[in-house]
Amino acid sequence: MSDDMIAMVLDEARDKMAKAVEHARSEFTTVRTGRATPALVEKLPVDYYGTEVPLQQIAGFTVPEARLLVISPYDKGAIPAIEKAVQNSRLGLSPTNDGQVIRLNFPPLTEERRRELVKVVRGMAEEGRISIRHARRAARHELEAFEKEGDISADDLARAEKELDKLTHQYEAEIDAALEVKEQELLEV
Repeated sequence: MSDDMIAMVLDEARDKMAKAVEHARSEFTTVRTGRATPALVEKLPVDYYGTEVPLQQIAGFTVPEARLLVISPYDKGAIPAIEKAVQNSRLGLSPTNDGQVIRLNFPPLTEERRRELVKVVRGMAEEGRISIRHARRAARHELEAFEKEGDISADDLARAEKELDKLTHQYEAEIDAALEVKEQELLEV
């Protein structure tokens, strides 16, 4: 019985930690690297006839060149709303349209802007690590409660905590690896 309880707590912690890593990775994709990619804008909220919807639901994307992203709205009436959403975003891009599609030109990043973006990405990584530590803390509290109630022994608790620490280090290392890749991408000229 005690092994099942420990396994359940560890599985729950593993799921939360994996979600924290995935969230950090998805946050990294929103930081622009000088290359055009749909991930930068696909989740932008657009005021579409009074309802906020993600841009990916009302438009398609193509990248004909490394520094050009073309947004093709399914409804041409949405062009002004999409332009407004892009202008209000933190991307710092000026959209142009020809009545059919919206073009986003990505200028090369300056060295100073690259360094700022690296700081932003490091902050996102730290938020991911904090989420992982929160999952570890919650699991540890559950395990300690089981021990207090006599459901598991002190030895079982110690073994479970070691396993929990291994999981924590494993998922933090995944975030660090993703951070390193993103930093290289940002600093690459």
